[in-house]
Amino acid sequence: MSANASAPSTSDDVLKVVIYSDDRLVRNQIKLALGRKIASDLPEIEITEFATADALLRALDKEKFDAAVFDAEARPGGMGVSHQMRDEIADCPPVVLLIARAADAWMATWSRAESISPYPVDPIRLPDDVANVVRNAR
Repeated sequence: MSANASAPSTSDDVLKVVIYSDDRLVRNQIKLALGRKIASDLPEIEITEFATADALLRALDKEKFDAAVFDAEARPGGMGVSHQMRDEIADCPPVVLLIARAADAWMATWSRAESISPYPVDPIRLPDDVANVVRNAR
């Protein structure tokens, strides 16, 4: 991790956000909800998306991301991928987990996700959730 990794953002910074879902439509909904900027006090975002857990984990092992949004309904599920990532990869990004059932919220604790957000994607709440985990990680 570089010395400037936790320094306040400048206008030249970008927030690198990774999205994981095996469903292209879900990935598109997440991208549309996040837009180009998730909060006025944070820089614009750059999104990298993955449809497979293997490709995601390889990328997380090689590249630093500022936040992650995982689909709990993906195959394999975002909860399990979040848990595995914490065990296998140093310096993981904070995770916002999309859950379709409120009853699954307790599993986010097991997955070690920093936040949960409802699915279907809430275009107001999701950017706020991602912005909050980014701020808390800085």
